Amino acid sequence: MKAQVAAVARLNLLLLFLAIVCALGVVTSQHKARKLFVELQKGQEYAQQMEVEWGQLQLEQSTWAMPTRVEKIASRQLQMQLPKGEKIEFIRMEPDKNK
Repeated sequence: MKAQVAAVARLNLLLLFLAIVCALGVVTSQHKARKLFVELQKGQEYAQQMEVEWGQLQLEQSTWAMPTRVEKIASRQLQMQLPKGEKIEFIRMEPDKNK
């Protein structure tokens, strides 16, 4: 009888130990999952910021490259002007037949 009680006590201790180990495993995995989720959110936020900045840079580039702006700078700052019609020559390029 005492042997049975001792065996049951050992089994209970073993089950308690396994339950504690499992609980610690659950807590650890939840903690890791939360950390990874926070990192994911930071990454998504950074990606969104980069997307906004990319859009702003594209808008800025299109503004800087507007033909009227380029023409104005060329004529005012660089004293460039369009050539007269008789000075313009058109050259027709033949496709390279060796390729």
